[in-house]
Amino acid sequence: MTKPNMDDYLQQGIHGAKEIKPEERKKFLGTIRERVEFALTQSQVRENKVYKEIEEACKKNNKVHMYLNGHVSYRFLSKYVKLASANNIEYTIVTNKDYNSDLGLVLALDHAIDKEDIYIGYKVNTDLTQPKNTEKKGLFSLFKKSFKK
Repeated sequence: MTKPNMDDYLQQGIHGAKEIKPEERKKFLGTIRERVEFALTQSQVRENKVYKEIEEACKKNNKVHMYLNGHVSYRFLSKYVKLASANNIEYTIVTNKDYNSDLGLVLALDHAIDKEDIYIGYKVNTDLTQPKNTEKKGLFSLFKKSFKK
């Protein structure tokens, strides 16, 4: 590795320290994707419940770090702050003036885990009891109606 020269010092003074994957860090509230165990969107954080996956992950591993989006009202974040405090987990409320991430909460480790499915979501069950309308709509249905008369 080469020694930093005067130009490197000037660039760092002007633009700040060089950062690996800055766009990814903006999205994941200061951490990178490969370290994330779970992520919730802002709308999921605003729900009244605490997601059981987050609760179980906090109880199972107190080495995770919780990142909370500072653009979300504290009344929604407080349940997760209490969860982190109860399980001795470090948390950070991240507020980026230039960028508001879609994510509201990120649970991450200090090393790469490369977990494939980090987003928590529930599938919506369709109601199978409703009768399905099998008649096709369109030009032919107009002709059927006119011929039935």
